[in-house]
Amino acid sequence: MFYLYILYSVTRDSYYIGYTGDDLQERLRKHNADHKGFTGRTGDWTIVYTEMFTSKKDAYQRERKIKAWKSRKMIENLVGSHSAK
Repeated sequence: MFYLYILYSVTRDSYYIGYTGDDLQERLRKHNADHKGFTGRTGDWTIVYTEMFTSKKDAYQRERKIKAWKSRKMIENLVGSHSAK
């Protein structure tokens, strides 16, 4: 399985969109570790949305599609629709 995921940081008031293989929790741990990347040094990222895929290609394509929106409102609508279920 592969996952598309959206993280949220209260400290940064920001979303991060990514994809990964089987271990979503390990990926989250790496995002919350102290490092130089976009998600580094915050340490409060939480998973607010996920989608599962059977192929890496499909997960990557979904990530690119969401990132192409360039719209916080659309991301919040997606996350919100998931939370309402």
